[in-house]
Amino acid sequence: MMPSDRPGLLVHSAAEMATLAGGVRRGSAQADVARLAAGEAGAEGPADPALAAYEGRIVAVGRLSDVEARLAEIGIPESALARLDARRGTITPGLIDPHTHLLFSGTRHAEVEMRQRGHSYLEILAAGGGILQTVRMTRAASDEELLDHGRHWLREMLSHGVTTVEVKSGYGLNTETELRLLRLADRLGTEGPVEIVPTFLGAHAVGPEFRDTPNAAEAYVDYVVNEQLPQVIDQGVAKSCDVFCERGVFDAPLARRLLAAARDAGLGVRLHADQIQPSTGAELAAEIGALSADHLSAVTDQGIEALANVAAGQRPVVATLLPIASFYLAEEHDAPARRLIEAGVPVALGTDFNPGTSPAPNAQLAMAFAVHRLGMSSAEALAAMTINAAAALGIADSHGSLEVGKHADLTIWETDSHALLPYWLGANLVRTVVKRGRVMYSADAPPV
Repeated sequence: MMPSDRPGLLVHSAAEMATLAGGVRRGSAQADVARLAAGEAGAEGPADPALAAYEGRIVAVGRLSDVEARLAEIGIPESALARLDARRGTITPGLIDPHTHLLFSGTRHAEVEMRQRGHSYLEILAAGGGILQTVRMTRAASDEELLDHGRHWLREMLSHGVTTVEVKSGYGLNTETELRLLRLADRLGTEGPVEIVPTFLGAHAVGPEFRDTPNAAEAYVDYVVNEQLPQVIDQGVAKSCDVFCERGVFDAPLARRLLAAARDAGLGVRLHADQIQPSTGAELAAEIGALSADHLSAVTDQGIEALANVAAGQRPVVATLLPIASFYLAEEHDAPARRLIEAGVPVALGTDFNPGTSPAPNAQLAMAFAVHRLGMSSAEALAAMTINAAAALGIADSHGSLEVGKHADLTIWETDSHALLPYWLGANLVRTVVKRGRVMYSADAPPV
């Protein structure tokens, strides 16, 4: 079943539905997926979980008899609804990938052997490789080349259950290309079917034109703050600003300066924090009120404490963990997911899809790595890639759970329990993906 002309959709006959209703998850609640399970039909009608959407929004969730009653109550006729049989599968919110570097040109496969020969990520970057190699290739690519690349990988992400993707700039490192990448991300989001949340990452590395200048990092941040950022604000595409806060890239004071300027200009802020070495990035995220602190493989006790302190309030910083990148870089430590959860910090998961450190567009793999490497449960991983990922992007009021009024974004899985999603390693368990109430992918009839 592919997109219907009818304005509504009724999904029925599921074995299980994990609604993730109730807001951001933290602490012991990280494992609460708000599960509804199939049962025997009783005097009041069928007890199987069901969901109805109309004009892109969810209008009813519950057991089928209750959903049908609600539709009648609000006056939506059966003829307005296409029917989608979940065939005893599991329904979840559409997955949200809150950390990707989607738009780039070329690959960096040679770096795998370089790291095997003992060269570190930061050494490769300092020698002009890594991010800077991708910058050279991306600057040289045409708009159509970058759009075709983005469309290809978005189709792949969609087929793995993803309905919303954060897309960073950061492979331009000059004003012209950073604005171009944001414009192209916005165009891809307009095209659909995957929704795009654009992020400005002008401070991904020191731009090549600045690397031989005195105090190169400071000079480049001056350029980002004074030239790039105002034009990004005028363009009106980016929803947030990110910075690579890491020793040898941008230290915490420089990151603070850029993020404070972005926040004052009305953007949300997030940062690559404590990925390779402790950088006090987590502490900065807590101090500045970031939406998320991402990576955290090398976060310190003090960083966890800072995140825990703000998590106790109304605006927690989401810890967005990227376990595929840690695996790919053979980092000494994975992010301490269990300690963060036990400290009450909401944890999200992302793929970190990029050409150098995580060439992995598979969100299911990120959840599996979270379970098998970070010690998270299946339920915690699902919450991390739905409602908490939405919170990391500042869109949890409209995305990330199956609740009345929210976007009708959902995935139907070829399994009768969410607990099996991280179990079948490497298998694609997606049967159907729905975006804004319309079927956009079906494993029975995959798009050409």
